[in-house]
Amino acid sequence: MPDDDHRIEPTDAELGALGHAIRRALEIAETRDARAPIVAAVLVDDRVVAWGDNEVHVAGDPSRHAEIVAMANAAADDPEGGLEGASIVTTLQPCEMCLGAIGMAGIGRVVFAAGKESVGQGYFSYPGLSLDDFAAAATRPFGWAGPVMEADVLRLYAPVGQD
Repeated sequence: MPDDDHRIEPTDAELGALGHAIRRALEIAETRDARAPIVAAVLVDDRVVAWGDNEVHVAGDPSRHAEIVAMANAAADDPEGGLEGASIVTTLQPCEMCLGAIGMAGIGRVVFAAGKESVGQGYFSYPGLSLDDFAAAATRPFGWAGPVMEADVLRLYAPVGQD
């Protein structure tokens, strides 16, 4: 049973950043280059400080998910500031690797568009782990909102035969 204590309401800034991320993901899909159409942004004090596109196939590096790229870009731009208390928005519910990194970075808010239940298991290595599991195990405040604006992006991630 989901734990509603970990559900959050997205801020206007988070919703605006998510809308921009969705438009960017749709543009990436149209270019048909090596990037997967998954986009994330890190916000500090409701201000976008970094963007990240999924670069797994560009870099040949399985860890270059959009969330990881966005966090790396945010840390590179402000190495002293850290990400404690920041938010991350992403066009696809973060996978287990990204959730672990988000927690380790101290990011306390996650807002995502397409949810795991709608896209199938292809994007998740441990389908039995839920956001509730991560929230229950967290040592810092952790909350999420999603799916949010899912209909705007779902066609990018729908399982084969369901587009």
